[in-house]
Amino acid sequence: MSDLRLLAPAAVVAVLALVGISSCDDGSSSPDAAPTASVTKLSDLDTTAMVVARDAFCSGIGPDTLQAALGTTKYDGLAYNNGEHARLVKGVRDVAHEYDCTWRAQDGSVARAWVFAPPVTVDRATQLRDAAVGRGCQGTNDAGFGKPSVATRCGTPRGHFQGYYGLFGDAWLSCTLAVPGKQEPADLTERASDWCAAVALAASGQTAG
Repeated sequence: MSDLRLLAPAAVVAVLALVGISSCDDGSSSPDAAPTASVTKLSDLDTTAMVVARDAFCSGIGPDTLQAALGTTKYDGLAYNNGEHARLVKGVRDVAHEYDCTWRAQDGSVARAWVFAPPVTVDRATQLRDAAVGRGCQGTNDAGFGKPSVATRCGTPRGHFQGYYGLFGDAWLSCTLAVPGKQEPADLTERASDWCAAVALAASGQTAG
């Protein structure tokens, strides 16, 4: 299993330069939009007890969640599944070994989530956790997103990026939120945390607005 999809989020430029995402109208046709649900905080979840399936989960993420994460109802969405040919990172197309969904707003903000298709051991998850903190990023272990887990925060003159990565049972789940611009939004940490809480709920079979 390649680590490209894990390591790529640490490169904020690559995340902010996403292109070629298929068009959706006003967010209403994002990957499998789901019914409205209230926002759940990551701090309110016992993620160590959650069971995540190594399967497609985009249908559990609805328009309210995406609007809160991206700050708009104007976004495009793209999803791919295990075994499909897809662009894994900028300039790299290969057979995917994960289930991925990505939404991009008109201003360049990107909300993304994916789960590895192969099972992951605790030892392997520890390696993946450490690898998630790339150059120019800060990492906080035991981030309340599975166990082991890490939260990352990165910034460049082009944009800012936050992500959560963790092991849920034998499933390695990742979620990221990237925004363009020199100034980091004051609410970016809250938005990223709420986004990743919704991702964890969706990946564990619960609907997230």
